[in-house]
Amino acid sequence: MPSTLVLIANGTEEMEFTIVFDTLVRAGIECTSAFVPAEEEIGLAHAGGWGIDSPTVTCSRGVKIVSDTTLEALQSVGTKNVYDAVIIPGGAKGADTLARSQAVQELVASQYEGSRLIGMICAGTLVAKTSKLPKQPITSHPSVKRQLESDYEYKEESVVVSGKLVTSRGPGTAFPFAFKIIELLCGEAKVKEVRDPMVFPENNQ
Repeated sequence: MPSTLVLIANGTEEMEFTIVFDTLVRAGIECTSAFVPAEEEIGLAHAGGWGIDSPTVTCSRGVKIVSDTTLEALQSVGTKNVYDAVIIPGGAKGADTLARSQAVQELVASQYEGSRLIGMICAGTLVAKTSKLPKQPITSHPSVKRQLESDYEYKEESVVVSGKLVTSRGPGTAFPFAFKIIELLCGEAKVKEVRDPMVFPENNQ
């Protein structure tokens, strides 16, 4: 069974997190969510529960999600976990936190060097830049296009695949993004197996 780590921070876009996480689970992919605190939140770990077990995260529209664990907890384990895919959702505040996190940058760089799948959606694509991934085709939410287009081959497509890097645009492209991750991890037949019971419109790719 493929395994996927889905990162989350305060301010993460809840549709991008939830749709992707849920759709991957429907495909039989083992998913783990890991909280990443903003720099100013790190000192509040014990007061807010962050960095301990399963913190409650407040997403961009106020939806609260309890993450499975924290990135800090995963990285403190003696043997580092290796995932078949790492997913970086957007949401302006959450994406900024993930992009600034050295732990996230190191995780993404290691994932890329290991030729394992990385998915970034919306402003989450900024992590490609801060992790110093090489120039290649990518896309993102239009709001961060200017921060990326000089360093990458910027595309306006809903989902862009460049080797093991998959990028997408925003909440409205979360399903096609998730389907592409499933296709790359499990094959096209699994995508159909997931889509049909969801009654997902055939003309939406």
